[in-house]
Amino acid sequence: MVYETNSPEETFALARQLGEQAGPGTVYTLTGDLGVGKTVFAQGLASGLGIEEAINSPTFTIVQVYDEGRLPFYHFDVYRIGDIEEMDEIGYEDYFYGDGVCLVEWAELIEELLPKTRTELLIEKDLQKGFDYRRITLQEVTE
Repeated sequence: MVYETNSPEETFALARQLGEQAGPGTVYTLTGDLGVGKTVFAQGLASGLGIEEAINSPTFTIVQVYDEGRLPFYHFDVYRIGDIEEMDEIGYEDYFYGDGVCLVEWAELIEELLPKTRTELLIEKDLQKGFDYRRITLQEVTE
């Protein structure tokens, strides 16, 4: 499924809808270049889960946990992961296979650890269509 948004607000709204529909154990992987709106997407997803707390990219902590919504939200940013063993150290399996909703930014860096069932999201820019244009491709994966 492909979505097109033309503003950060539209990207937020799309992600919010996904958050509203997410169930326990849902894992979203998020891929896209720097500056495409991954954090805006994460904020929308959290909003859809009923989380009002400020959502920031957990670049230096790998995972941020938000428990205040209708489901726990586990927001991963693995961009700076030095060794895949760091994921073991934080107990990633408890998050990936738990009762919350996971969003993993830069998921391609830990592909071998990802659950076999997940939703992959790719956010892309196209400056010819405008500075705020985003093409968001959503693909359900079941290996």
